[in-house]
Amino acid sequence: MLLAIHIAAGGLAMVLGAVALSVKKGGTIHRRAGLLFVCAMFVLGITAAILGNVNGGLMTVYFVGTALMTVRQMNGSPWIRRSHVAALTVAIGLALLDIAGGVKAFNSPRGMLNGAPFFMLFFIATIMILAAAGDMRVVRSGMPRGRPRLARHLWRMCFALFIAAGSFFSVRERVAKILPEPFTTAPMRALPILLVFAAMFYWLWRVRGRQVRVANMARPQTNDR
Repeated sequence: MLLAIHIAAGGLAMVLGAVALSVKKGGTIHRRAGLLFVCAMFVLGITAAILGNVNGGLMTVYFVGTALMTVRQMNGSPWIRRSHVAALTVAIGLALLDIAGGVKAFNSPRGMLNGAPFFMLFFIATIMILAAAGDMRVVRSGMPRGRPRLARHLWRMCFALFIAAGSFFSVRERVAKILPEPFTTAPMRALPILLVFAAMFYWLWRVRGRQVRVANMARPQTNDR
């Protein structure tokens, strides 16, 4: 039952993530799809951790949680500051675990650890270090405003979507259980993952190229972006 919930949450998260990336930012569809995406990703991460993938589950919850906090008015409260400190601690812990895993995988005969190649573990560790650096800035100076704030929200949501898409499409046997044979080839399985990054870079370019306003996902009465 738990595995079925995990799979359903992952499939729903990928669909909702695609919707949120495709529609007008700050609109009703974007806010609703985004919030549902967050809920699905929380379920995905928690069930992944319970099923044994603790690192992946915590990383998923971390990215969607900090992305959601980014678009809420969350400065000034001691509880909020403690939440950001906790997020920073999680990011540093995950980075250290990924570095240790990468070293272990590099020294193994096949260069892999639990099916993950060493370079992917080092890539994830690098992302976690960058995320931790961003959390440190928030702890010290508060949440950024304007375009930097939107960029922080965007890349964290997209990386969470990358985790979900990568977890599914990287394993041919998983894809073959749901999609027909033409979609199980390596190029077709890589395409959705590449599209996530393409969409992320596109919207980061849009965010940095225009004057925008931050939309509060959970409180539609605030400024739209």
